[in-house]
Amino acid sequence: MINKLISNIKKTDAPIVVGLDPMLSYIPEFMQKKAFAEYGETLEGAAEAIWQFNKEIVDKTCDLIPAVKPQIAMYEQFGLPGLMAFKKTVDYCKSKDLVVIGDIKRGDIGSTSAAYATGHIGRVKVGGKEYTPFDEDFVTVNPYLGSDGVNPFVKVCQEEKKGLFILVKTSNPSSGEFQDQLVGGRPLYELVGEKVAQWGEDCMGDGYSYIGAVVGATYPEMGKALRKVMPKSYILVPGYGAQGGKGADLVHFFNEDGLGAVVNSSRGIIAAYKQEKYERFGAENFGEASREAVKDMAADIREALAGR
Repeated sequence: MINKLISNIKKTDAPIVVGLDPMLSYIPEFMQKKAFAEYGETLEGAAEAIWQFNKEIVDKTCDLIPAVKPQIAMYEQFGLPGLMAFKKTVDYCKSKDLVVIGDIKRGDIGSTSAAYATGHIGRVKVGGKEYTPFDEDFVTVNPYLGSDGVNPFVKVCQEEKKGLFILVKTSNPSSGEFQDQLVGGRPLYELVGEKVAQWGEDCMGDGYSYIGAVVGATYPEMGKALRKVMPKSYILVPGYGAQGGKGADLVHFFNEDGLGAVVNSSRGIIAAYKQEKYERFGAENFGEASREAVKDMAADIREALAGR
């Protein structure tokens, strides 16, 4: 699957991911009213509004982007109807030839970890039949339970040729409380990065491993160091836009070939119509505002890479 991600990035010339992380507050009032008129002010109504919102954004941006990243918590908060909207979103994005990164951040051990891996990127056997329950292409994994938590995911990746993005240095302000602590004189995130590179050695695509890392855009110097630690690992970079990251901050996340990283923006794109820069589109044309935001983000990153 890493080969497809790279192929999509080359085709679009846009190493970016749209984070499909919808909150009801992001969804225009007219779209909420339509869903509530059909399903009532219920969990089903909220899920329908989210699904229709996602569909419009995907329709307006799918020719410009290589991948999407739905964050499952934004769907789980609406219970089973929300999870059904998550699954519909995954399937629809795949029908548009987009790579889907399921942002699930799972981290457990043994059979529990194996069950998470099976449910999201593997196959489950029911009697004499096999099913792919959620069927994302990549998922995010929390490694802080060690290899016991990650190896079941790696096994499924090897079987299905799918991928992982393992949390190494996250973009949130308090990440350093644990991730920056020194172990033997070195920060913990570097040791985790080395482990990611090790896990990835047996999971190689044509040029990059399908075991990648999550490193926040808000820590560019750490990203520079981790790029050297994980030369064959793709880096998923959250924190662009709404969290403060800019194209100029990102150049060190990429290798000299212009590959090696893919940058995520969530509310900066899906709620672009709420920003002063794009307010001219209005809520009725929120999808067009998202399309313009994607174009601006891609241009910003391309300009930064060209000037490094």
